[in-house]
Amino acid sequence: MYHGFYGEHMNTNPEAHPTIPASLDDLFAGIHEHWKPIVGATLNGQHVRLAKFKGAFDWHHHEHEDEMFLVHRGEFTMEFHDRAVVVKAGEFIVVPRGIEHRPVAEQEVECILFEPAGTVNTGNVVSERTHDLSK
Repeated sequence: MYHGFYGEHMNTNPEAHPTIPASLDDLFAGIHEHWKPIVGATLNGQHVRLAKFKGAFDWHHHEHEDEMFLVHRGEFTMEFHDRAVVVKAGEFIVVPRGIEHRPVAEQEVECILFEPAGTVNTGNVVSERTHDLSK
């Protein structure tokens, strides 16, 4: 366990205790399914979501929401219909609303997503990977 500023009281539930630091390593260690995001924090109507990716996700877009993907570990390729962009650990990419995209990860990647709280991960597509975290 990480022992930050608050010693052994490291925050593993930032939603319940927002003023205690949260360990990304501990939160990612609790994620056991690819493409199934969890909410790490909520602020100003936004979710800070954490997810592990591996393989190709569904092509989709978000009609009203921009998304930011910040890579914690690994790397992935954000595919657009006209190009592909590699995003590595320590880098981020913003996908503007309305832009069709799909993340693809050859190896497991740990990613932090910043998006409005009501955002459905598969946007305009409903599939077995759809997880509506607003409910």
